[in-house]
Amino acid sequence: MPRYQFEREYRTPHSETYIIGADDKEIGRVDIQYGDDNVHATLCVPDDYSEDAIQDLMSEIDERLVMSAQPFRDDFVVTVWIGRQAGVYSEEFEEELEEEVEGNGHFE
Repeated sequence: MPRYQFEREYRTPHSETYIIGADDKEIGRVDIQYGDDNVHATLCVPDDYSEDAIQDLMSEIDERLVMSAQPFRDDFVVTVWIGRQAGVYSEEFEEELEEEVEGNGHFE
């Protein structure tokens, strides 16, 4: 099992987003929303991730991130998206992005 690193991208009073790294490369992200009794997450992983790898990663997220923030939650519900990153878009960096994008709205 890879050793996962979690780099917090942002935090609000009821949510957090982390970039997930493994073997010195970025492999995905997780958005976590904390409710009163339940915690919901959206997990994005590469399209070559197996079911076992997804289960292992969800366990790591639960143990290292969720339980440290909300140890008495009733349930941890995770929606998993499998695919590849198409790019990062921002109005602030629109001019820079237009130079990098070759007409199709995606980075290659």
